Amino acid sequence: MAARLDGTVALITGASSCIGAASAHALTDQGAAVALAARREDRLEQLAEDITQSGGHALVIEADVANKAQAQTAVARTVAQLGRLDILVNNAGLGPAGPSENAPLDQWEQLVRVNVLGMLYTTHAALPHLLRAAADGLRRVADLVNISSTEGRVARRGEGVYAATQFGVVAFSESLRQEVTTRHVRVSVVEPGATATELAGHVRDEVRQQTLQFLSGGEPLAAEAIADAIQYIVTRPRRVAINELLVRPAELEA
Repeated sequence: MAARLDGTVALITGASSCIGAASAHALTDQGAAVALAARREDRLEQLAEDITQSGGHALVIEADVANKAQAQTAVARTVAQLGRLDILVNNAGLGPAGPSENAPLDQWEQLVRVNVLGMLYTTHAALPHLLRAAADGLRRVADLVNISSTEGRVARRGEGVYAATQFGVVAFSESLRQEVTTRHVRVSVVEPGATATELAGHVRDEVRQQTLQFLSGGEPLAAEAIADAIQYIVTRPRRVAINELLVRPAELEA
């Protein structure tokens, strides 16, 4: 049986588009107030307006989670202005950059900063608040949901650094799960297959056509499908933990 999220607060990173925006709608539909963190403030403002018009409550936080101070401030503002933190969705991320040969090192560094360090910065700042929510909140449980990828399971040719970051997300999540599960902070990983997001735009020109050709073989997942998975995870009864959820499009191989 699903449990509504009335009275809870969720912070979603990478909330300005695609999975992040869809997740904001999904969680507010269940009664949560949401803090929306991303770099593109104009998009966040529009999303917050849409949520408000639908009867929800949203806080806009312009932040780059790859910047430690901004990630920490995003968590602090969420708690200060919304009163608590029950759910953290680490969704901010960059996609495949292309083959390793002749790769610009700054692209590799940015992948690591956003996909790994960004997740670590927000998690580190949020963990005390999640533990507190699990100990004395109305639900007596809190949720940390990290968005990885099918490449957190199987690395593919030409996407080695991206895969390394996704393996890192999965490994950290499992280790942290073992630390906090008995204190009712549930740590979950969602691993989407090919999804209609902006990540395809992050590949280098020489592999862009290859990516588009692959996606033409079938319909990728909609962002709402991943948001639905996140909503499912965080609305389980207190003693049910969905630690890993792999979601693939039925018509594509990945």
